[in-house]
Amino acid sequence: MAHAHPAPHQHGGGHHDHDTTDIDWAEMGPLLEAQAELFTPLYEHALSWLAKRQTDPGLVVDAGSGPGVVAGLFAETFPGARVVAVDSTEPLLERARARAERLGVADRFGTLAGELPGVLGDLDYPADLLWASRSLHHLGDQRAALAVFAEHLAPGGTLALMEGGLPARYLPRDIGFGRPGLQARLDALESEWFTRMRTSLPDTVDETEDWPALLTAAGLKPTGTRTFLLDLPAPAPDRARAYIAAHLTRLRDAMSDDLTPEDRTTLDRLLDPADPASVHRRPDVFVLAAHTIHTATRVQ
Repeated sequence: MAHAHPAPHQHGGGHHDHDTTDIDWAEMGPLLEAQAELFTPLYEHALSWLAKRQTDPGLVVDAGSGPGVVAGLFAETFPGARVVAVDSTEPLLERARARAERLGVADRFGTLAGELPGVLGDLDYPADLLWASRSLHHLGDQRAALAVFAEHLAPGGTLALMEGGLPARYLPRDIGFGRPGLQARLDALESEWFTRMRTSLPDTVDETEDWPALLTAAGLKPTGTRTFLLDLPAPAPDRARAYIAAHLTRLRDAMSDDLTPEDRTTLDRLLDPADPASVHRRPDVFVLAAHTIHTATRVQ
């Protein structure tokens, strides 16, 4: 699991799709890093909140770290902690290690390559804080995976699960051409894609997405839920525009057959750098995203 999807389902620092066989992760790495860096203000607020709930952890594990942007933030937030970035993709872990070097935290930063949740068995000792940012929903049996996550928490340790929130918004409902409500229709297509993705996972099990209840079933004690915002008002900076353009390009390419001709034409115009009405140039582009974190502790 890594921190962004190359196919339609995007988290702005979330994770890559379950089928990684045709992805060049060395090529994708810079894009994934740029996306996670854009969402850094959201992550910083979330980590500040976590630091009040799990003080002075000895080991922090990022389960599904991608290129290590958030793992690096954990190392900065908890200067006394050892941080381990866990991911199935070695080129992304290489980027995580390089980031740790740049941040000056390489002496207490490690990586672990393998598939969740089983790879957690290779940890040297249990985690005091285990962060799983939208990696869980790529595992077929989420209930069983949470139980494994819980097993690798130290007594009193915290599991921080980022799942849920709201679809991001980048544009007004009416952008001046095409049918109003484009993003709402794209959200519906993404939701259908997500359901297909979940259905296609090995050993998939349907679950009601009541995360506190699932954390309780894993033997943990829920301790809180909070939603964090990324609010970059219009006119968005260039790096936000680049992220939006990359995201909409993947949506257009992945959902081409499901888009109406009008919406396909609208997306093409939004992605044309020469068009004043494109996301590259229009003044009303913004980023508003909401990510939800659920926490629970191991009481034994």
